[in-house]
Amino acid sequence: MKITRILAYRVELPLYETTYKWSGGKSVTIFDSTIVRVETDAGLIGYGEVCPLGPFYLPAYANGVRAGLHELGPHLLGQDPRQLAKLNRMMDAALKGHPYVKSGIDIACWDILGQATGMPVCVLLGGRYGDDVPLYRAISQESPDQMAAKVAGYRAEGYHRFQLKVGGDPDVDIARIHAVAAKLQSGDRLIADANTGWVQHEAVRVAKAVRDVDVYIEQPCLTYEECLAVRRQCQHPFVLDENIDGLDVLLRAKADLAMDVVNLKISKFGGLTKIRQARDLCVSMGIAMTLEDSWGGDIATAAIAHLAQSTPPEFLFTTTDFNSYVTVSTADGAPQRVNGRMAASTAPGLGIRPKLDVLGTPVVIIGG
Repeated sequence: MKITRILAYRVELPLYETTYKWSGGKSVTIFDSTIVRVETDAGLIGYGEVCPLGPFYLPAYANGVRAGLHELGPHLLGQDPRQLAKLNRMMDAALKGHPYVKSGIDIACWDILGQATGMPVCVLLGGRYGDDVPLYRAISQESPDQMAAKVAGYRAEGYHRFQLKVGGDPDVDIARIHAVAAKLQSGDRLIADANTGWVQHEAVRVAKAVRDVDVYIEQPCLTYEECLAVRRQCQHPFVLDENIDGLDVLLRAKADLAMDVVNLKISKFGGLTKIRQARDLCVSMGIAMTLEDSWGGDIATAAIAHLAQSTPPEFLFTTTDFNSYVTVSTADGAPQRVNGRMAASTAPGLGIRPKLDVLGTPVVIIGG
């Protein structure tokens, strides 16, 4: 089997809640997502999705995905999409860095491998655990009272894990954490995610001010060293996210006891092949994980679901259903939230059927 053509589509994903806000005044109203289609001479077609959270979050941006595909795609024509490790080595040789560019291709090739073998991607990634996986709900940054008021509605949708967007003024963030924590019930979990937004002394101050609150502190500062310094003065469970983008820093963080939970994003590692390595390493080291991506719609959510459901439950802290945040559906068969949980498809591959009328005209075409 050989890759004969690679296409990409640009799809805008508006939000039900109109705006998503997080640290540093960052916000997005419409997400710019790239859906990648890989075609083969065997007639099998795979799909992947890459959706950076704007150009100001991680070193990734939507137009960069599509520009990178123009650079990378020609090197992959004629290659076997089922040989994932080999294909990833070829991508790394052809394009240094830029893992987010490679992610959509890698996911699409896993989709093809699943179809070729008649197996769901989660089975190929290690096996299906349980019937479904737990979801978290991100609470966009607003006033303390506004954020607290949203908890009851999200809980009614079945969520029991709440990721509170902080990383602003420390005094306001302290009030945010206290206000939301007051709304929690037995079995709920609260994560205060600063998304690198505090400087070190602010992070220490916030952690001490909420010392009596049952809350996880996530990625308080920009650098690994700053986060580690905060961690060593913090009694709360600690989560690293933005700094973890490879096996080297993951091993360093384990050696430094820098975290209790790690947030792993598919596109930050370059696709399912490499994030599976990181996931399996975390399982071996006894580190729990949030498994997700930077953002996306139906296809990204399908990939997340397969990764999450192939993870031993005791190491899956939580995951997310991005397709429930957006108003546009790009594929049938994608996981849907049911009582705060979702399940990966049991169909071969990702188990999705893209809506070609929604995808529209491809903006990237590589191959004849």
